[in-house]
Parts: sequence; C-alpha cells; structure tokens
Amino acid sequence: MLDMEFLVDTFFVALSGVPVALLVTVVSLLIALPIGFLFALTRINKIPVLNQLAKIYVSFVRGTPVIIQIFVLYSFIPIVLNMTFEKYDINYEVYKIHPIWYAFVIFAFNKSAVLIEVFRSALSTVEKGQLEAAYSVGLTTAQAYRRIIIPQALVSALPNLATTTVNLIKATSLGYAISLQEITLKAKVAANFGYNYLEAYIDIFMVYLILCIAVEQLFKYLEKRLSRYKMASV
Repeated sequence: MLDMEFLVDTFFVALSGVPVALLVTVVSLLIALPIGFLFALTRINKIPVLNQLAKIYVSFVRGTPVIIQIFVLYSFIPIVLNMTFEKYDINYEVYKIHPIWYAFVIFAFNKSAVLIEVFRSALSTVEKGQLEAAYSVGLTTAQAYRRIIIPQALVSALPNLATTTVNLIKATSLGYAISLQEITLKAKVAANFGYNYLEAYIDIFMVYLILCIAVEQLFKYLEKRLSRYKMASV
C-alpha cells in the first residue's frame, strides 16, 4: 500500500527542486541558442572546416547517451580547470565549484548540437531569394537576418524548440549524477529514510508531467502568436 501522507509531503519536496531544473534549462538554452545558430549558419553556407566540425560535433552528441556525456564532462572539466589554475597561479579549489555550474556547461554542450540541426532545418525553409532581395534594397547581411530571415525561420523552428526545451527539462533529472539538488535528487533523498521509493518516483513523475505540460502550452501560445504575425506579413 502507498504511504499517502509521504506521497503528499514528498510531492512538495520534489516541487522545491523545480526552480533549479528551470534555472538549468534557461541558462543552458541561453548558452546553446547562439552556438547552435552560428554553427547552423556554417552548415547552411558550407564553410570549410567549421562545417565538418559541426557535423562531427552533432554526430558525437547524437551517438552517445546524455548520462555518459555528464560523466565524461564532469570528470574532464575539473582536470582542465585545475591545470589552467596551476599554470596561471590561481589559488582556487576546483572541487568546490557548485555542481550547477557544471550542469550549465554540460546541458548547453548537449543542446547546442540539437539546436544546430533545428536551426539548419528552419533556415532551409526560407527562400534564398529573400536574402538577395534584402541586399538589393541596401540591407547588410546582419540586418537581413535580423529583420527578414530569422523571424520567418523562428516560426518554423518553434515546434522543434518546444521539443528541445521539454527534453532538456526532463534531462535535468540526470543532474542527480553530479549531486545537483533538482527534483529527482530531492525526492530520492526524502525516500531514503523509509524506503518509500515508489511514492517518490510517482511524485517525480507528476512534477515533471505538470512542468512539461505547462511549457508545452506556453510554446503553443507563442506559436499561435507568431503564426498570426506570419499571416499578417503575407
């Protein structure tokens, strides 16, 4: 039988991990969005070397589990930092860095690769003639992308951006592997005292479900708004 009192109490314990999960999601996306967009441009324009590097990067991330990427980067980053600090005589204990900083880097690394393909696909939907038309009226490349290309590509990219964001929120549950105090770790720690793991897992399930549905609805609202903008501009 389920311990209903524990189930209810732990739901709020798990809920207290939501700010950390959302913070990791937002910061990781803010880092990954420009990286993904710039590498997408290198792929669209087939820039030598960078295009090949982007392909290898995407293949590497796609071909390895997220949990392995977490373990590798969580072990690799402190070594690199330690060597750098020693080289420049910086007196700072690397292993005192809060796990959330590692989470920002690790999830940004993972989602940048995903966003390269999202943006590449979205930019491909915009006709090349529109860029040439922008040049003909005197716009620079940056102005053409900001005023014409990106708004149109964003409409196409939004469904995939929603999927990427939801997947990232769910992936933050792996933050327990680096002792990140997010939803899963908080609920599991609460369950350790009385071995109420089933109740804890149900709470984790419910919190992530509510969170992901809320984010999906937010993106659907944004999609409707942008679709109206697109129809009005036609």
